[in-house]
Amino acid sequence: MGTEPVETLSFDAALAELGEVVARLEAGGMPLEESIALYERGVALHARCAHLLDDAELRVQRLVEEAGGALRAIDLRPDDLDDEAGTSA
Repeated sequence: MGTEPVETLSFDAALAELGEVVARLEAGGMPLEESIALYERGVALHARCAHLLDDAELRVQRLVEEAGGALRAIDLRPDDLDDEAGTSA
């Protein structure tokens, strides 16, 4: 199982490790403390995957059409949505 910090994992790596965590937890047979630590890692991996998916969705939603019909992605962060919401109210 990975020892790399969850925050540095790519989506694919986090998802693959999450699958391994789920399989190990489903198999059982581990001491309680090890199961809890593994469960905590799984929760962190799930959160990482969700965060990366949210970022990707935001980028897709921010595609804008330029003159001539070409699409361009506006690079935004989730914090930028908060800024936009504050200016449009």
